[in-house]
Amino acid sequence: MFPVMARSERDVIDFSALERELQGAIESEQRYKRENEAKLRAVSQRVSSYDEFRDLVLSCHLKPLQKKDKDRAPRRQPWNPVAPSDK
Repeated sequence: MFPVMARSERDVIDFSALERELQGAIESEQRYKRENEAKLRAVSQRVSSYDEFRDLVLSCHLKPLQKKDKDRAPRRQPWNPVAPSDK
């Protein structure tokens, strides 16, 4: 028979905290790669000013509109959700 040893607080693994840390690291790595690619594209385009370069890098997370995102498509989110509706 083996002796029962008391577990300390340090021996317990908090898997939810570990998962949050992993997700944060993954998101950080994805952001770094996305911004670095945007920087390289901006340099290869020979932008005329730092402000244009900065705008390209800051907008690198945006995705272009698709054909289904037309002007007459039904809206999922109202422009101003706080304003009273006329319906």
